[in-house]
Amino acid sequence: MKVFLNATFEQLWQGKDPFEQADAISGDVYRELDGRRTLRFEANGRGYFLKQHKGVGWKEIIKNLLSLRLPILGAANEKNAVEALTNAGVGTMTVAAFAERGANPAAQESFIITEAVEPSISLEDLAIEWRQSPPSLKQKRALLNLVCDMTRKMHDAGVNHRDFYICHFLLRNRDCDADPDLTLIDLHRALIHSHLPYRWRLKDLASLYYSAFDVPLTKTDRLRFIRRYSGQPLRKEFGANQRLWHEVQTKADLLYVKAQRKGILR
Repeated sequence: MKVFLNATFEQLWQGKDPFEQADAISGDVYRELDGRRTLRFEANGRGYFLKQHKGVGWKEIIKNLLSLRLPILGAANEKNAVEALTNAGVGTMTVAAFAERGANPAAQESFIITEAVEPSISLEDLAIEWRQSPPSLKQKRALLNLVCDMTRKMHDAGVNHRDFYICHFLLRNRDCDADPDLTLIDLHRALIHSHLPYRWRLKDLASLYYSAFDVPLTKTDRLRFIRRYSGQPLRKEFGANQRLWHEVQTKADLLYVKAQRKGILR
């Protein structure tokens, strides 16, 4: 069994079974299905999120392997991604507790507790506000630059998010014109590679771009992102990676049309 507890939970759970303590936690449930439970709770006056995994079963593992996808077995995936992003200098969640037990991958149990990023607003909600009250140029560029830098650092570290949308960026200082404080969340499906494969880079970039379609961004803003992400002049970048950016546009367009058809756009 693997167990990590920060000072708060070390004190709260001293001498107790961490899995029994996690099972006993109650709060505002965000998701509860297929052996997974996600909820927000408070301890010692502070907000936390608990994600529990009760074993995915062999059926789910085989289904993922047949689809050439690595199955997500439990909370260790998110813990490892948090550590990788932290080491890469990407603002992300803080792990307060983690535990894992069981040698059978289909029946493995685990949980992770992270500090709630509060108060904050998602970039998706902020972008909706911008429709009525546009941001200053300074604020928009500061946020665009930071999102770009976080994306580049994440990819340079070999990490891809797999659910890389602006709703998963939380801004603590919403009224900032400079030095925004952003946190990237929801890393339970993230993958870590020695070198990021092309298809995962494409998926992340297209997902991010699609989710920002309704943000008041100009063509100049988009080109600034590409130049900053690539770290080279646009002419050189488009000469070397024209296929990538063309496919990002195409895939993002398809995602947007699909979202329109499903009626999930805000």
